[in-house]
Amino acid sequence: MKNYFIIVLSFFLFISCINYKTMNEPTPPSPIKEEQLLSIHGDDRIDNYFWMRLSDAQKEAKEPDEQTQNVINYLNSENAYLKQKMHHTEGLQDMLFNEIKNRIKKDDSSVPVKINNYYYYTRYEEEKEYPFHCRKHIANNSKEEILLDVSEMAKSHEYYSAVGLSISTNENMLAYAVDTVSRREYTVYIKDLKTGEVLNDKIENTTGQIVWANDNKTFFYSKQDPVTLRSHRIYKHVLGTNQSEDILVYEEKDETFGCYVSKTKSKKYIIIGSYQTLSTEYRYIEADFPDSDFSLIQKREKNLEYSIYHYQDYFYILTNYNAKNFRIMKTLVSKPEKENWIEVIPHQENVLIEGIDIFKDFLVVEERKQGLNNIKIINWLDNSTYYMEFEDPAYYVSTTSNVEFNTDVLRFYYTSMTTPGSVFDFNMTNKNKTLLKQDEILDSSFSIDNYESKRYYAKSRDGKNIPISLVYKKGIEKNTKNPLLLYAYGSYGNSIDPYFSSVRLSLLNRGFVFAIAHVRGGEELGREWYEDGKLLNKKNTFYDFIDCAEFLIKEKYTNPKNLYASGGSAGGLLMGAVINMRPDLWNGVIAAVPFVDVISTMLDESIPLTTGEFDEWGNPKDSIYYDYIKSYSPYDNIESKDYPNLLVTTGFWDSQVQYWEPAKWVAKLREYKTDDNLLLLDCNMEVGHGGASGRFKRFKEVALEYAFLLDLENINK
Repeated sequence: MKNYFIIVLSFFLFISCINYKTMNEPTPPSPIKEEQLLSIHGDDRIDNYFWMRLSDAQKEAKEPDEQTQNVINYLNSENAYLKQKMHHTEGLQDMLFNEIKNRIKKDDSSVPVKINNYYYYTRYEEEKEYPFHCRKHIANNSKEEILLDVSEMAKSHEYYSAVGLSISTNENMLAYAVDTVSRREYTVYIKDLKTGEVLNDKIENTTGQIVWANDNKTFFYSKQDPVTLRSHRIYKHVLGTNQSEDILVYEEKDETFGCYVSKTKSKKYIIIGSYQTLSTEYRYIEADFPDSDFSLIQKREKNLEYSIYHYQDYFYILTNYNAKNFRIMKTLVSKPEKENWIEVIPHQENVLIEGIDIFKDFLVVEERKQGLNNIKIINWLDNSTYYMEFEDPAYYVSTTSNVEFNTDVLRFYYTSMTTPGSVFDFNMTNKNKTLLKQDEILDSSFSIDNYESKRYYAKSRDGKNIPISLVYKKGIEKNTKNPLLLYAYGSYGNSIDPYFSSVRLSLLNRGFVFAIAHVRGGEELGREWYEDGKLLNKKNTFYDFIDCAEFLIKEKYTNPKNLYASGGSAGGLLMGAVINMRPDLWNGVIAAVPFVDVISTMLDESIPLTTGEFDEWGNPKDSIYYDYIKSYSPYDNIESKDYPNLLVTTGFWDSQVQYWEPAKWVAKLREYKTDDNLLLLDCNMEVGHGGASGRFKRFKEVALEYAFLLDLENINK
């Protein structure tokens, strides 16, 4: 009988513990469901969370209406739930934030760039979130001149971005642009550098681009459509006049194109560029004559892309005209149409030409071969050619800040998975290389020699070789048990090159392996690599990522219980697709500002970016593209099944991937998923697509993401 009472008592204590735990376990948000029927091509979709979409007017209203309040309440409930579920990691998050922050040199400065009579540079001071933009005269012992103290300017703002700094030809005026909302709508200001006075000229709702004419009183800028944020108009402003008096010099009326304004390196021409995914078009005037009419270089044609560089009497043209991987042409400025183009460097099947830099005695060509960057130097005088040499198995290199024309010194930036970002000057005549600056890692235990980088090629299901760049701390064994974070982007032809990250050390030092999958949709292996991962080939991006994951498992770097995935924006779409296709392959996934409601967004031409991206994703008003996009769109393919642990991030003011996409996605996943894994939404109510502003604040977001991963691995220190 005594044993019986002990058993009964133990049972009730056990039940009480379960009830107590259940009572104290945070309850996931349960958002309102309002059925919305969406029909096109005879196909019906039901969206229970369509109501989460707010207009900009609703978001900006001082008094929220009922719908707005419901949305805000839901987002706040998700943020509260996140905080509850991750409460036990707050100490770890603080530890991560501090170690990431403490690796960064606080009083750092950039390598000065000589432009005419000044050296320009950016520097930081201890604990300040924002930089000083400065210059010094080239004369010896000249004093520093602070152009902008952005920390002081940002004092009363939660978010602050100052961009587009542009100096007038006489070096007396500074134009700069400010965004305090994180919607990438900028207001342009002009500062008189002689007096320090900010002029009354104030140009609102711009893209932040400013180009001075050579008269020092006229500048050109691009303006956005207030709804779609498409850059569609170029205006001319004269100092001392009101913005209402500005002259419209060009309007891009094709809604699938955007436009911008720039200046040639020679400073002789001002260029207006119109761009679309598959087509470009340029106009020009002489910068000495800002009131003249712009002349067309080569009218737009579908699938014709070209870009313009000026040298002596010629425009040099980088183009895909009869050249998938691009070639270099030249034409007299007086005869710029393509029938006058003369080939300078021919097309190559296995080499993508990405850009050129022109100097008085040298032509520098940036190429990409077998997924890696190369820099080719050509001497104008004797046409001799050579390549710069690099030793890492995977790396990134690019020319940078080469504003001087009459020099034989090329400045370039170099990094690899194990090499911090480094700026070099390279003498193109004698081939001497000088290291000007390497990012300093303030960690006494850090050494490049402590880490190892590898380059692999995974075989895709259709026989392609997919590059993988991988890094880990030496001592890691290939025993299948390592936690591994696999990252990719895979859209718009953007190549994600192997790069060093001091932030990433917080994972590597705790035993993580980090890998980049160079999937189709990027341009790592040339133009074909991009075209094989877009439109009706988009699923190749997702399959490639899955195939890379399975390759790393087969190579015994990890296993599905320790494998993690991460991607942002279009890379967030990749995350959404692969967890629908292979939810069993990942223990955890981070989807940052994810583009996951592809059908609804691409059907709505009032949403920023939509019209300009039909050539990337397809226009779902065409049933062929509708059916294909619907077959992979993450929001439309959620099913009743187990999903991996998931952390989703977004910004309430995001103008590129609107907050409601990830919010709806999380709500629908909560409704359908059959597991008890984590599903967390972090919606920053103050920021947009790029996250928090400031030098250090953004690492709070990284600390949360890393804590999410480490907690799943039971690593708490």
